[in-house]
Amino acid sequence: MDKKEFLSLYDFTDRTVLITGGAGVLGIEIAHMLVECNANVVILSRNPERGTKSVAEINDNIKSKGRAIYIQGDVLDIQTLQQANESIRSEFGSVDILINAAGGNHPSATTSADLSFFDLPLDAVRHVSDLNLLGTILPCQVFGRGMTEQNKGVILNVSSMNAFRPLTRIPAYSAAKAAISNFTQWLAVHMAQNYSPHIRVNAIAPGFFITDQNRFLLTDKETGDFTARGKSVIAHTPMNRFGTPEDLLGATMWLISPAAAFVTGTVIPIDGGFSAFSGV
Repeated sequence: MDKKEFLSLYDFTDRTVLITGGAGVLGIEIAHMLVECNANVVILSRNPERGTKSVAEINDNIKSKGRAIYIQGDVLDIQTLQQANESIRSEFGSVDILINAAGGNHPSATTSADLSFFDLPLDAVRHVSDLNLLGTILPCQVFGRGMTEQNKGVILNVSSMNAFRPLTRIPAYSAAKAAISNFTQWLAVHMAQNYSPHIRVNAIAPGFFITDQNRFLLTDKETGDFTARGKSVIAHTPMNRFGTPEDLLGATMWLISPAAAFVTGTVIPIDGGFSAFSGV
């Protein structure tokens, strides 16, 4: 394979990519890169203000053939997902690539000195579980159906290092991410065997990235310094730092591109070596 042919694998001209949670810290970085690679990117978010702002920032700084649009939708409301699907079909045609980036934890589902596991509110646990697991399954149902009709497509889910090694204090989030890893493997087999071997399903498993959902656990609100938990994470990460959104791009672009044509049912850690380190 020559250089020109290799580079063409990462040209997403005329491809439509939907990113749920695309207005989040990690989703927006992926959206930027995909538009630079000529893709049509749809950012799906519940928050019109953030979604519209994100799209404007992307389109104002792009010199490629790609572009981004915002569509309001809730990953836990299948009706809004179906409406979004119709809007996307009208604008671009069917979704070629689905990236399920919506998810996160919540302080009320996190144990602490003041809140034991036995007293975690059911609503908080259900919220975190539903947001991560159902918020991945429902978009796969709605947008994956179109992939079966065209006999090709790519789904990329976002799991977590919690799926490999459960972390203290966040039981609902850890359990939900473990379920996403399992669901990713199940769906990969289901799509290939029942519909088309050209429909691939994989996941990335980010390690520690500071986001709006975990900032309260890793940094002190007043000083900005790392908390004891944040320092422990760094001590157990051989690369000695937290991840940045840019660190997700290489694996993401590979998994959704034709370069990974024979890759399905995998969960790829992006964790600075955290999962490989025993602590000794």
